[in-house]
Amino acid sequence: MVTEQLQDGYDVVVVGGGAAGLNGALMLGRSRRSVAVIDSGAPRNAPADGVHGLLAREGTPPGELLARGRAEVAGYGGTVVTGEVTALGRDADGFVVSLGDGRSVRARRLLVTTGVVDELPDIPGLREQWGRDVVHCPYCHGWEVRDQPIGVLGTGPMSIHQAQLFRQLSDDVVYFAHTAPALSTEQAVQLAARGIRVVQGTVTAVEVTDGHITGVRLADGTLVPRSAVAVASRLAARAGFLAGIDLHPVEHPSGAGDYIPSDPVGRAEVEGVWLAGNVTDPFAQVGAAAAAGAMAGAQINADLILEETAQAVAAYESPFSATMEAQVAAAVGGERVHGI
Repeated sequence: MVTEQLQDGYDVVVVGGGAAGLNGALMLGRSRRSVAVIDSGAPRNAPADGVHGLLAREGTPPGELLARGRAEVAGYGGTVVTGEVTALGRDADGFVVSLGDGRSVRARRLLVTTGVVDELPDIPGLREQWGRDVVHCPYCHGWEVRDQPIGVLGTGPMSIHQAQLFRQLSDDVVYFAHTAPALSTEQAVQLAARGIRVVQGTVTAVEVTDGHITGVRLADGTLVPRSAVAVASRLAARAGFLAGIDLHPVEHPSGAGDYIPSDPVGRAEVEGVWLAGNVTDPFAQVGAAAAAGAMAGAQINADLILEETAQAVAAYESPFSATMEAQVAAAVGGERVHGI
């Protein structure tokens, strides 16, 4: 359920409406927090036929899973809107969230769950088959290409590991050296021992016939028959809008791309901001992203409670509080206050 109406302000604005963002919003809604989810409508897993490795939801189409999540958030009073956040700023009450269509909304806290973009090598056929015959994760898509002739495209430090993982799913795996660093002696022995053939040369195209991959073309014209290709994409955090609050992506330790660091419960380096999902954990699958969103939502609620409790204590102890004024009036007026 998606609405286009936004109030002026919320306890929490969630930027990104995937599994992490919606589960965070669900936790907050169940805690009676006002929460808005702003989603651009471009989920990373949109090309996939189904979500895999998610208990009790195995194979569910990504769009169906998100629709169910939106309806659940709305059921607890949450708001989900379509829009792209283009800038963030601060004011006396927290944050100002600006959308590309000119709207803006205030938030006491932020949960950022915008995920990553998969940057693929510029090879004809890769992008067109992405999420179908071109895959990246053996746990997300490996079963669907099991026992097929699989090619693994060497692009970086994760490619050798990727070849070993896909070898678990097929006896016919070819590693295309392409532009990856030269194999070490140890790596070459490992691939040979597992029966993974290494093909040298630059890949220039992925050949597609009738909507399916038929082979991998090399610069010298050689065509190596394959029906699926695995490639480790570069993972780029969707985080440009965070520059206004001085949060910037950094290179992930794995070398697989960039991310926004956070602590184990999702707290960012900037006060009042939490992160969950691929934007801070590039390798999290849907289940892990949803769990991280739930944790972040609970932590945000706890943080708001600490702030509200401190404010309540200050008001209670103030000599000019409404409570104290009522007590003084009762003491001074006695019975005469009745009926006034």
